Amino acid sequence: MAPRLNDQVDEAIVRRTPLFSGLDEAAAASLRASMNLVKLRKGQVLFREGDDGDHLYIVASGKVKLGTKASDGRENLLMILGPGDMFGELSLFDSGPRTASAIAVTDSKVLALGQERVFPWVREHPEVSLQLLARLASRLRRTNEVVGDLVFSDVPGRVAKALIDLSVKFGAKREEGLFVNHDLTQEELAQLVGASRETVNKALADFAQRGWIRLEGRSVMILDYVRLLKRGR
Repeated sequence: MAPRLNDQVDEAIVRRTPLFSGLDEAAAASLRASMNLVKLRKGQVLFREGDDGDHLYIVASGKVKLGTKASDGRENLLMILGPGDMFGELSLFDSGPRTASAIAVTDSKVLALGQERVFPWVREHPEVSLQLLARLASRLRRTNEVVGDLVFSDVPGRVAKALIDLSVKFGAKREEGLFVNHDLTQEELAQLVGASRETVNKALADFAQRGWIRLEGRSVMILDYVRLLKRGR
């Protein structure tokens, strides 16, 4: 039986997002009070590519994936979001449709802030707009990096880099290495690096044979972080 989601949220995680950066306690508390809690079950769709966008979201707990689908049915996984990550802000500010679908990878909780509340808040607190612009610039920089990887990096290099990126978000230090509970299926991991599942599995098997990682279901133990990092560059 899946665990029940309660209404408790780690406020420290929420406060470290760009939306709250630079705000004093009173302003942060007022903004937090304007946000609605949305509870998602594993596999539940928050919004789909092409939907109207009028909310931005902050992941309070769990994992959410952003992805797109081609006309022939092929799927591309853009990123995996975890606690403290913000998304959905692009459609909020240009009033265009969603450019990706958001689906819960695990049971998750997200906080939603509607457009009707964001705009007055930004006008009253211009420092927030600077943080949001920095966030959008970071997202664009990341997109350019992904395009460059697809052009110039081989599949093993992209797999190594994906594992390193996932370790930054979800890694936990253990005695023998860095344990990364990414919760992704083999197909989702392949979508994340833009390659076939067979090719990605071959790269993972090679890393394991070299002693760099150990595969553990939907998790991975990184045993040699330095070599994996070099392979992902």
